[in-house]
Amino acid sequence: MMLSTNTAGAEAESAPSPPPSSCSRRTVLRASAGLGAAAATAGTLSGCSSSSSKATKVTVWSWLTGMDKYVAAFNKKYTDIHVELSVIAAGLSGGYAQQTNAIRAHNAPDILHVEYQGLPQILTSGGLRELTDDLADLAGGYSDAAWQGVRPDGRTWAVPMDIAPMVFYYRKDLFDRHAIELPRTWDDFRLAARAVRKARADARITTFPLNDGSFFAGMCWQGGDPWWQVEGDSWAVDVAGEGTRRTAEYWQEMISSGLVKPDPTGSQEWISAMHTGRLWGLLGASWSVGSLNKSIPDDKGRWAVATMPTWDGEPANGMQGGTAFGISKESEVADAALTFLRWLSTDPEVVRIGATFSSPFPGYEPSREVARRVYQGGYFLGEPVYDVLDRAAAQVPEWTWGPNALGLFSTVANAFGPVSSGGTTLPRAVRGVQTEAVSGMRARGLSVINASDRSRT
Repeated sequence: MMLSTNTAGAEAESAPSPPPSSCSRRTVLRASAGLGAAAATAGTLSGCSSSSSKATKVTVWSWLTGMDKYVAAFNKKYTDIHVELSVIAAGLSGGYAQQTNAIRAHNAPDILHVEYQGLPQILTSGGLRELTDDLADLAGGYSDAAWQGVRPDGRTWAVPMDIAPMVFYYRKDLFDRHAIELPRTWDDFRLAARAVRKARADARITTFPLNDGSFFAGMCWQGGDPWWQVEGDSWAVDVAGEGTRRTAEYWQEMISSGLVKPDPTGSQEWISAMHTGRLWGLLGASWSVGSLNKSIPDDKGRWAVATMPTWDGEPANGMQGGTAFGISKESEVADAALTFLRWLSTDPEVVRIGATFSSPFPGYEPSREVARRVYQGGYFLGEPVYDVLDRAAAQVPEWTWGPNALGLFSTVANAFGPVSSGGTTLPRAVRGVQTEAVSGMRARGLSVINASDRSRT
C-alpha cells in the first residue's frame, strides 16, 4: 500500500527540533541510505500466547502490516521473552512525531519503527542505541541498500527488515497485442507512451503522482544524484541538481504532451483504469507485487514486471520505502529486544508468515531465497518476479538521506500541486523545493551548502 504524502505536513510541523544529545552532529550528518507500510488502528497486542510472569517484556511501536502475526509467532516460540505491540499511525501520518516525542519524554518503547529515510531524523533525538557490535556477525547477509540504510555514519543504528526497489509493472498482454516493445531507456518509454495512446485514445502508459514526494525521490535516486551529501561538517543539499532537473524536465514534457496522467495512485479510479485498460503500467516499488494482486485480482495473467527504464542504458533503480527497527537508548531490556529483532530480520519463519498476506522482499538475502520459494506465483507473466526484484535491488546506486527528508516529501507534494492545472512546472517547482530545503535546515542550526547553485556554475 502506498505511503500517503498528503498528511506529511502535519508530521513536519509536529516533529520537535533536535534536543541536545549524546549523538554528535558529526554522527547525524553522515547519512547514506537506501518506505512503506500501512497505517492501522492504534492498540496494544501481546500475541496469541499467554505471558509468563518471569518472561522479559519488550514493547514495540509499529505500523507494519502483519506485525501482530509476527509478534504472536515469536511469543509462541520464545517463552522467556514476551513482546507487546502497540500499533501506531504510519510515520508521515504522525508515527515519527509520536516516537520522537516519547524519546524526549523518556518514555519511548523498547523498539521503534523507522524507515531508511526516517532514520537520520530519529537520530537527531539521540534516542537510539548503537547496534554496531551487536549486528556485526550479520553484516555480510544484507543487501548493500539495506545495510547502508541503517548505517548513516558508518555505525549501525537499526536492524533492516525489507527493501523496496522500484520496477516497472506493465500490461504485457496489451503491449504484445499492439507490438509495443518493452522500454529499456526513458527515450524508449516516451515512444511506448505514444504508441499506447495511439492504440487507444483514452489509454496512458502510466501516471505520475504529483501528490507523492517519496515517488519523485525514488525516480531521482535512479540517476545516482543524491539530494544530500556530507562535506566536512556541512550538508551539501542538491535537490535541484543536474539529475533531478533532468528527471523533472522529462516528466514535465510527458505531462504537458498528455502522454501520462498526473493523478494519484491507489484510488478506486486508478484501480478501475488499470483493470479496464486505460492505464497500461505502473512505476512502483517491490511491494506493489502484492498490492496489484489484491487490488485487481481478475487481472491474473495480464501483467509482467521489468526493471526500470534508464537514462543511458546502464542498469539502475531507485527505491521507494524500506523498513527497519531501532532500539531505544534507554531500554532496560535491550538484549531481549535485539533477540526479537534478529529473529524478525533473519528467521525464515517470518518470511513464510509474511507470504500469507503480502509478498515480502527481505533485506536479508538468505531470507529472500525463502520468499522466492513460498511466493504464490501465477499472477504475472514473463520473467519470474523475484528474479526481476533481485536484479533491481542489486542495481540501486548509493543515496544519502538528510535529516529533513520526511518533511521534504510534503514540500515536494505541495510544490507539485499546481502542475496539473498549469500553475507551475516541475522544473520550477524543484527550484522552490531546493530553496525551502536549504532555508529549513539552516533554521535548525545546521551548516548547509547550497550545492544546486554550485552545480549550475
